[in-house]
Amino acid sequence: MNRTRSLLALAGVLTGIAGLVTSQATVWLFQAENGAVSAVADAVGDLLAGGPAMDLGHLVGPVWDKRLLVMGVIAFLVAATAWVGTQATRRRWLADLVFFVLGGIGLVSVLRLPNSTSASTVGVIVGVVTWMVVYRLLTGPLVRPGHAEPATVDDTTRRAFLLRAGITAGAVAVSGTVGRVASRKRRAVEQARRALRLPITAGTAPTGSDLGVRGLTPWRTPNDEFYLIDTAFSKPTIAPRDWRLRIHGMVDRELTLTYDDLVSRAMTEDWVTLCCVSNEVGGDLIGNAYWSGFLIRDILAEAGIQPGATAVKQTSDDGWTCGTPIEALTDDRNAMLAIAMNGSPLPIEHGFPVRMVVPGLYGFVSATKWLVDLEVTTFDTFDAYWTQRGWAEQSPVLTQSRIEVPRDGARTSNGTVRIGGSAWAQHTGIAKVEYQLDGGAWTEATLGKVPDVDTWVQWSGNVEVSPGDHFLTVRATDKTGYTQTSVRTDVIPSGATGWHSIGFEAR
Repeated sequence: MNRTRSLLALAGVLTGIAGLVTSQATVWLFQAENGAVSAVADAVGDLLAGGPAMDLGHLVGPVWDKRLLVMGVIAFLVAATAWVGTQATRRRWLADLVFFVLGGIGLVSVLRLPNSTSASTVGVIVGVVTWMVVYRLLTGPLVRPGHAEPATVDDTTRRAFLLRAGITAGAVAVSGTVGRVASRKRRAVEQARRALRLPITAGTAPTGSDLGVRGLTPWRTPNDEFYLIDTAFSKPTIAPRDWRLRIHGMVDRELTLTYDDLVSRAMTEDWVTLCCVSNEVGGDLIGNAYWSGFLIRDILAEAGIQPGATAVKQTSDDGWTCGTPIEALTDDRNAMLAIAMNGSPLPIEHGFPVRMVVPGLYGFVSATKWLVDLEVTTFDTFDAYWTQRGWAEQSPVLTQSRIEVPRDGARTSNGTVRIGGSAWAQHTGIAKVEYQLDGGAWTEATLGKVPDVDTWVQWSGNVEVSPGDHFLTVRATDKTGYTQTSVRTDVIPSGATGWHSIGFEAR
């Protein structure tokens, strides 16, 4: 019995390791950033922040702090799967339950990180499936079918177990090696990215841009919290020395730029808010950053735009396309080939080494990541990726606003309640924001300071509430005099409309 329990525990340990390796190998294979183990370690560190984790960080430093958390997560998981292995003769159903719980923890930890991608989610799923398959494979020879007692461990049983364990170890080693080799390019590109010394700044937020309301989204969005929307399952990894941008089509002179060609030009830097067309009313698919890059109008002027051109077809390294009106790339806005974000070279997930940033247009018609091709043409000669799928051909950002404080469903004290949120109308500008409590009169909010019309703005105000349920609504008016419509529409084909409203309870 003791010998069998030892082998069952070993089967559990091998099962746990197998799932960890295949999960991480999947993340490496698809060039993703967040694996389940590191994501869980981050979550644990956040939960313990201010307590033991902070003391540990002071003692060993931030690098070893994270490593020790990762090692702790791995040790806990291996111990848990070892215990699950010993239960194979009595409660075989328990294994699947534990695997699903562990997988759920990994999935939640991955999804809470803004820079996680679908590949990270797939990595968690692969790990759970591996656990279920390997567990059954390894415990099979050690359990008598239809009986609660363990099988007799004789030479035949031992050989069967060792054979399966060897096959498992070999398969896991191969998958780990393949994943590690596949990640080599990303690691090389990350190293090249860190080695860049660019003449960029992080920008200084205008005094008064942040109104100081607790719970408001920061006016500057940190890189690792900036929303991520793209169609690339495996993110392109392009070293600066390998990057090329071709400008062709209806131009007098076709150009091909290298990264060195680009960074030798005069640079522009500016605050620009980007928003996704699939951002629902009150949604969070929007962010504001300080971008560094090069004016696309200067590059197009150098190429010489021919008469009759109406669009620029942008193409990403992964084949994704969009169409941008010529006017938006050649007028006075800071439409740029961006190489940096908030004072750092672009993260890979945000388009490193070069992406397009165009103030005032939704990303699906302008903000191409991993940009490699610009074709000056007309809208009637091509259908871009999302146009083929029923979305609009051209799509300026709509005037919108949202409530962030209090959150929907929140509980507050009665009396004076501080409220606030954000509003945006990129390249048009917000003139005023108004809020309405319980269907009453509209009250004009206080607005934060902004550098120009290409960023969002914070708004704040106070409401007097009695105990009970309340309903708060917000609307914005842009600098053309247009006030948001109350009519709710879907995000397809050109962005959602409607007022954002939330309910809260005062006590």
